[in-house]
This record gives sequence, structure tokens and C-alpha cells, in this order.
Amino acid sequence: MTESGRPRIVVGVDPDPSKRMALTWAADEADRRHLPLHLVHAQGRPTGGYRSTEVRPSWEEWNRALHTSGERTLSDAVAFVEDRHPDVEVSGLLAEGDPAWVLREQARGAAAVVLGSRLLSAMEELYTSTSIALPVIAHATCPVVVVRGPEDATQHPPSFVVGVDGSRHSAAAVDYAFEEATLRGAALRALYVWHPHLLGLTDEQAAQQECQRLLSETVAGRKAAHPDVELHQEVVRGHPVQVLTEAAEHALGLIVGTRGLGGFTGILLGSVSQGVLHHAQCPVITIPHPGGE
Repeated sequence: MTESGRPRIVVGVDPDPSKRMALTWAADEADRRHLPLHLVHAQGRPTGGYRSTEVRPSWEEWNRALHTSGERTLSDAVAFVEDRHPDVEVSGLLAEGDPAWVLREQARGAAAVVLGSRLLSAMEELYTSTSIALPVIAHATCPVVVVRGPEDATQHPPSFVVGVDGSRHSAAAVDYAFEEATLRGAALRALYVWHPHLLGLTDEQAAQQECQRLLSETVAGRKAAHPDVELHQEVVRGHPVQVLTEAAEHALGLIVGTRGLGGFTGILLGSVSQGVLHHAQCPVITIPHPGGE
């Protein structure tokens, strides 16, 4: 929360000035929602650039260089936002520590956390320290947006895609999807993706009818609250990750709950939400259950 009591949008700042897609997305979202923007740059390891044969600087010199570089990164990012959206209230934090941990702490009480992420293999995302998104998403109690690249909304009208499976988490995702579509003047595609193996069902006709019922119940009432949003409801047979990522290839964003009814247990972050993070090209917005589970 800010001093005014308004929740803020938190964004992780990359030290590379050429990688500002997440910062751009967050600044635009703060402007759309009339919320403050909090820029976070976390320094979790020593600066590079020293050959092994060189004498490394003393701790004091290294620390000073690290902070000088970090302060310059933050200052440049703040200037970028102020130039893009002069009316957005901007603050910055230079923090020491693991970036994932720092951003998880800053996510407390936030309206959303926005991160940048290059496309990684599943092995890289799950088993190396390069991933910040997964631990932040797994523990954050607010929406987390992972921005891969610039928005590629070539569909007309532009649209968001939201995954529905009848769970409370997907209902929360649908609520957020309608908000985003309203803010952008975009259409919304609500997809219920089912597969006999995942659902343990053999009667495909009955399964499809049940999925259609759950989809209709999930969006019922929400469409009435957002009459200007053009809504498309679809029940699709296939694997949820493949269907959702293909449907959202040229969308403004793909919105999913962090857990669902996909039949996978024993993991902190749902398999569908993990899968779309690996494969989606558009921004992915993960929504936790409002209860903070």
C-alpha cells in the first residue's frame, strides 16, 4: 500500500535499458487504473566485468560501484515512466537480496506485480536460478504479470483470452479478465479446455455438456456487469496449455488462475499456469484465489 492507502503496481526493473517491455506494460497499466507505480531493482549478486586474473576491488569499492549502478538504473527507469505518463505517481526501491524474494515481499498489498521474462526451456524455468517468475507467482497474493515481449494484438477487435475450468481460481481469473477487457475496450474469449485423460471421463458428449454448463455458470452475471465487453465462450477438446497458448498467440494477454481442476496434485503452482508461462508469447497474467490460498 502507498501512504495514501491506494494499492500500487510493482514492477521489477531490468538493468538493461533495452529490456523495458515489462516496465512499459506496468506504466501503461498504472495509467489505465489510476494507481501508483513502484519500481524495484534488486541486486542479488556481485557485478560482473572482472576477469579472473584481475585484482578484484575491495568490498567497499565493489559495494559503492554496485549501488551507483543500481541508482542509475532506477533513476533512468523513473525518468522513462515520467516521460511516458507524467500523471502517474512513481516511486523506486533499490534493494539487496535475491530478486524473487525482494519482489515477493514488495507484492504484499500490491494491486499487481509485473515481471519481464525471456523464453526459457522448462528445465531452465524449473531448475535454475534464472527464473524469478515462478517463485513470485507461487507465493504472491495479487495478480502477477509476466511480459515476454511487446504486445502483438493483430486480431480485430483486440482481445484477451481467459482459461476457465469451473474452479474458484478460474472464476477469479474471469473477474480480472473482464476488468482488463473493459479498460482496453477489448473483446474477451473465455475458453473451457477439456481432455478425457485429465478429467477421467469416457462419455465425451456428457463431458462436453458439463463443461459448457460450468463455463456458462462461471461467466453468468459477469457479462451483465460489463455489458460493453464482447464475449466469446468456447469449449475446446485438447490439452489446456496447447489450446490456451495457441488461442492467445496474438492476444493482448492470457489470463489464468494459479491453480485449477486439471487433475494435478502435489505442486504449489498449477500445471496449466506453469505450462503457459513456458510457451505463451503474449503477456501472461496469473490470478490467485481472492482468499490468498
